[in-house]
Amino acid sequence: MNSPKSGFINDENLILSTDFYELTMGAAYYQYNLDNNIKEKDDIAVFDFFIRKYPKNRNYLIFAGLEQVVHYLQNARFTEKTIEFLTKKEVFKKIDPSFFDDYLPNFNFKLDMWAMREGNFFFPNEPVMKIQGPMFHAQLAETYILNVINYQTLVASKASRIKNVAQNKTLLEFGTRRSHSPLAGVYAARASYIAGFNGTSNVIADIELGINSSGTMAHSFIQRFDNEMESFEVYNNIYGDNSILLIDTYDTEQAAKRITKFKNSIKAVRIDSGDLVEHSKKVRKILDENGCDKVLIVASSDLNEYKIRKLLDNNAPIDAFGVGTELATSRDDPAIAGVYKLIEYNNKPRIKISEDKLTYPGKKQIYRFYNGQGEFKEDILMLESEPTPLNSEALLIPVMKEGLLITELPDLNNIQQYYNKNIEKLPNNFKELEENHIFQLKISSELSKLTSSLTKKFT
Repeated sequence: MNSPKSGFINDENLILSTDFYELTMGAAYYQYNLDNNIKEKDDIAVFDFFIRKYPKNRNYLIFAGLEQVVHYLQNARFTEKTIEFLTKKEVFKKIDPSFFDDYLPNFNFKLDMWAMREGNFFFPNEPVMKIQGPMFHAQLAETYILNVINYQTLVASKASRIKNVAQNKTLLEFGTRRSHSPLAGVYAARASYIAGFNGTSNVIADIELGINSSGTMAHSFIQRFDNEMESFEVYNNIYGDNSILLIDTYDTEQAAKRITKFKNSIKAVRIDSGDLVEHSKKVRKILDENGCDKVLIVASSDLNEYKIRKLLDNNAPIDAFGVGTELATSRDDPAIAGVYKLIEYNNKPRIKISEDKLTYPGKKQIYRFYNGQGEFKEDILMLESEPTPLNSEALLIPVMKEGLLITELPDLNNIQQYYNKNIEKLPNNFKELEENHIFQLKISSELSKLTSSLTKKFT
């Protein structure tokens, strides 16, 4: 089986990539069980991960980040350093010493996991991951799962919107310098690649995840030389037909005229400012009239799905788009409402019913139906104990058993291919850039009955 890659993570302190209250709850579970002679095998919880609502202007979401979650669950351990750190916290003074001396040194996650395949489409209130195991284990996993899945799903979903608009144009992820951490830059490259991007500027994503990294030049390279043409010549002498020359440092059209000296021996030019429609049309004309008809035009400059749509609607002759800040931060809506909720404890369903935050109780499966054209028709959420509906696809598949990987994880290229197949099954009206929430999740009658029964019980 493939060994999941961390994506630029220091494993030594990985177990502490969590909120502190996960540790205080975990220690309290341990102390309670110790005081009441409860064994871990009799303290079993089940949690669902799901999204409560769409981000702004979204009509679907793309599941991403499973590989990093598996890595965490298989590799996170309490080291001497992390245990010593915890013993010094005043809040743990009433916790039995055996927690630090015996339990934590031998801890490893022994969780069962079911999850959607990465690259699958999902909608609000559909569980994309189900975690089962000892309460301490399942609780401790919460923060890391939320962090990784929320962010990568957010970026993959944004990237999908951009890909829908750009269609067959080359798309490059340029967001590392504006992402919210170096690790977020790696995850942004990974998530955008799942949703059809062609490459990234992030070098760690290349060496660790195999996503092709590439780049052009910055304005500083042009400015370093006494004149613009000298900078082009130096760069071209070194990189030849791999040269992508930045032409908007001074005068875009004049620079385009200068680089026609190289004919078709360079790969592309990049425009990073100004009216991209006007500049690209003028530059294309200059290139074509001067023996540079094979030279491509790359555009950047705070691009997003709306700007790219406008460029293409105005017939801008742009071959590739570099998308950075707007993608890596999902600037129009930079957070996603993913939650991790207890839905069963020791075979008894649990529910959360406060105000508008209803959580469907019990162990569930999500089934997908397709219409005669092979497109998404509807999903239905059902209790796991209910019979499988005819002509449906179960979306949650077993991934881990007691901490061991039982399903081979696909590589990124296969995940992208799976996404590409799924996007073909998504009706076109889902791909609109404006809100169009037409997909309605159905709830089975048995799940509805259980939800109603528990709601009455606790209200």
